[in-house]
Amino acid sequence: MNFPQFNQLVFAQAAPATPNTSGGLISMVVMFGIMFVLLYFLIIRPQKKKEQQRIQMIQNVKKNDYVLTTGGIYGTILAVKDNEVTLRVDDNVKIKLAKSAILGVEKQSTTEEGVN
Repeated sequence: MNFPQFNQLVFAQAAPATPNTSGGLISMVVMFGIMFVLLYFLIIRPQKKKEQQRIQMIQNVKKNDYVLTTGGIYGTILAVKDNEVTLRVDDNVKIKLAKSAILGVEKQSTTEEGVN
């Protein structure tokens, strides 16, 4: 059996194609732009709005509000200072917390006593 020599084989090759990268690049940039806009409106914007509401809630806490802390402690606010609140947890148990440790106001006071 005779095998042809390598120099006798003829390989068919297509002419190298020149890639059109400008169309692909533009569509990729547009796709990333659309993804960023979706990310902004679905995640970033609602999170900012939620954080603003939390900051507003913390700034508006006042005496006799019934609150929940991030540690899971319920209590009534006895005093409010700049960045600190005194919380009554039980009859003779008072703790001082940072305002930022308040997770939420469960029940707002009905009296209009001002901030101490």
